[in-house]
Amino acid sequence: MSASPTDREATKKARKAGIASFVGTTIEWYDFYIYGTAAALVFGKIFFSDDLPAGVATLLAFVTLWAGFLARPIGGIIFGHLGDRIGRKNTLVITLIMMGISTVGVGLLPTHAQIGMWAPILLVLLRVLQGVAVGGEWGGAVLIASENAPKGKGILYSAFAQQGSPAGNLLATMAFFLLSSMPTPEFLLYGWRIPFLFSGLLVIVGMVIRLKLEESDAMKAVLAKKKVVKLPIAEVLRKHWVLVLLGAGALPLAQVTYFKNTFALSWATSELGYERGTFLGIIAIALVVQFIVQPFGAVLVSKIDMRVAMCLMIVPELFLMPAMFYAIRTETFAIAAIGMCLATIPHSMFYGAIGGILARAFPAKIRYSGLSTAYQLCSLVVGGGTPVLAQWLLNRSGSVTGVAIAAGTYAAVSLVCTLLLLKRTGYNPKALSIAEQADEAELELEAQEAAEAAASAARTESATESTGRVRVGA
Repeated sequence: MSASPTDREATKKARKAGIASFVGTTIEWYDFYIYGTAAALVFGKIFFSDDLPAGVATLLAFVTLWAGFLARPIGGIIFGHLGDRIGRKNTLVITLIMMGISTVGVGLLPTHAQIGMWAPILLVLLRVLQGVAVGGEWGGAVLIASENAPKGKGILYSAFAQQGSPAGNLLATMAFFLLSSMPTPEFLLYGWRIPFLFSGLLVIVGMVIRLKLEESDAMKAVLAKKKVVKLPIAEVLRKHWVLVLLGAGALPLAQVTYFKNTFALSWATSELGYERGTFLGIIAIALVVQFIVQPFGAVLVSKIDMRVAMCLMIVPELFLMPAMFYAIRTETFAIAAIGMCLATIPHSMFYGAIGGILARAFPAKIRYSGLSTAYQLCSLVVGGGTPVLAQWLLNRSGSVTGVAIAAGTYAAVSLVCTLLLLKRTGYNPKALSIAEQADEAELELEAQEAAEAAASAARTESATESTGRVRVGA
């Protein structure tokens, strides 16, 4: 049986929303990840005093990286509020503009040698602006894809938004890889700025695509019925705080990328003797693997019991992520690349699925706020602190063993919290979640009340007409 015109139109709209979500998040994550790469390679050398030991300067560069994560919950609250009140589309346009301005600003920033302490201060301020922007981006991108998806395919379509992370990360890594052949003095002088300035062109492309987006039907219904919540974050924290905490606890595994792409890059190039271009090549290979395998996480969760699917994705990471550091320590390209690729597969598949799972946890009218708050709470506590924690452990012990144990702990926490979250939201991929059932019941009740009101009005009108006829006959 061929699809009806309505079904074809809905599928076309869903695909368009998915592609726009992917392109937009790719650009935003590119901007966010080039900062992490530059922090590992450059910022400790040019934005802080030469009098500092190299390890301390690198640690401070990672602290500026963390500033963006500290700001992400603010962005989640602000843009979650706007997204639940004025719609997903307009909010995503604002976040893209903010990210572009802050990223280009970093590329134009004077160094410590030129303006002294103002250099790291301004760097932190621009990083905070980046954090606010990406804090509001992720939840909206996931929702614009999942809410426009055909019925029962929300998790699959949310994977479009999730693909923006490895794509943006790969684009950022390749940008620095292409510059790795530059002599170090020229790279430190101006080469590192090129990826930041290039962001301006990418933002223009993203704006053209994003402005053509349509609002999701779920959000249109909320706006049309004037059912928006006055203060969404307050309702989230009052009624759904357990889901927020479990969602945040499920997400540390999504943050292990900062063990790989930020800490490991700094460690390998400064202490193990890897050439900058060589280790960036290893990271690029792992990111290609991530881009390929990540959507299969959403496919797997959509096909079988979600609890089984998540165990299949998380449990291997308990061993593979710690093993990766010892593979890197061999200083053999092939072994390091294989170790990083194997460690990448489980958490990539997890990341491909978790956005859609979290989107199912909250009612539509506060979904943007709930989703963003959970994600950014984890980013605040875990994401930006990951390279700082790893570098501190390395500085303190001189061994990577503590870092490996920390990476395995991330997976263990994610496993426990994900299973508890699914217990509360539902684990059958073919059925509506608890929140979605409540939304549907509310819509059915409203439809029933509207039908009863229409029937009552019709009876009143009929009675009035009958009374009129009786009087005329009299």
